[in-house]
Amino acid sequence: MERPIDRLPKAHLHLHFTGSMRHTTLVELAEERGVHLPQALVEDWPPRLSAADERGWFRFQRLYDIARSVLQRPEDMYRLLREAAEDERAAGSGWLEIQVDPSGYASRFDGLTATLELVLDAARAAEAETGVRIGIMVAANRTRHPLDAKALARLAKQYAGRGVVSFGLNNDERRGRALDFEGAFRIARRAGLLSAPHGGELGGARSVRECLDELGADRVGHGVRAVDDPYLVERIATQGVTLEVCPSSNVSLGVAERLEQVPLRRLFDGGAPIALGADDPLLFGPRLAEQYEIARTVFGFTDAELAELARMSIRGSGAPEWLRKELLAGVDSWLAAEPEAG
Repeated sequence: MERPIDRLPKAHLHLHFTGSMRHTTLVELAEERGVHLPQALVEDWPPRLSAADERGWFRFQRLYDIARSVLQRPEDMYRLLREAAEDERAAGSGWLEIQVDPSGYASRFDGLTATLELVLDAARAAEAETGVRIGIMVAANRTRHPLDAKALARLAKQYAGRGVVSFGLNNDERRGRALDFEGAFRIARRAGLLSAPHGGELGGARSVRECLDELGADRVGHGVRAVDDPYLVERIATQGVTLEVCPSSNVSLGVAERLEQVPLRRLFDGGAPIALGADDPLLFGPRLAEQYEIARTVFGFTDAELAELARMSIRGSGAPEWLRKELLAGVDSWLAAEPEAG
């Protein structure tokens, strides 16, 4: 007897823009746009990946870049966000915080500002069609120069309160330390944006600590390696920093060999706020609802604990206060309802 996960109100805080694309959409757009897809993105999908070394990360990034290349027209961006919102609605998510680096699309859509405005307009259209509220995280690339990140932070600042709710930092931690990007995050924080850099995925506990110390992180993308330092987990719990844990992604990229080795239970029991995320379902397969199913079936989370995970995701989000209250009330109603036969 279990309560249906797809009816549990929740927020999705760790989803990359291109990585949110449906596989069927990728194949269709590639054919329409004349983009050749490697076998790993067609018959062998989802691809077998590992980022344990630089070669593995390069392959992951190459596949991601190929997928991004099919997004060539404004209508492609509208479609991607509409379908992402539809998938979120099907998972029970009432708030989607999707992260995008406008630099990756700027050459196609008349520059950084025009690209961000296109994404924001597509988000508003997707909201209207699906009822799922969407916030945008502008995310810098840590493999590029910190001055590029500052330019993105200034851009994000211009749209704070107009759809942009957070500022992030992604890509391979091993190629750019958080402290190098302190200036960009200072700009974003002063604009009232949430600080949500990646850390503690391919890097260790030090990577997470730098996100807290140097970037004033409100959330940390992944953050699972914080478990290597019990004092750091205690600090995260005390400060209420939300960890965006993505179990399927961790296994696909070699952060953990098996799902059981992802330290989800240890972090939760240690008091760390956790928001489950799908990361890049285009490359990894499972989406948000499946991450909750993993918590239930692999880690033994009860319905009460799943409800608390959902609450943590909502509290850690950039959603407006009225929506947070509405979603939190929905979580309470879900838990108060009678379980159903599986």
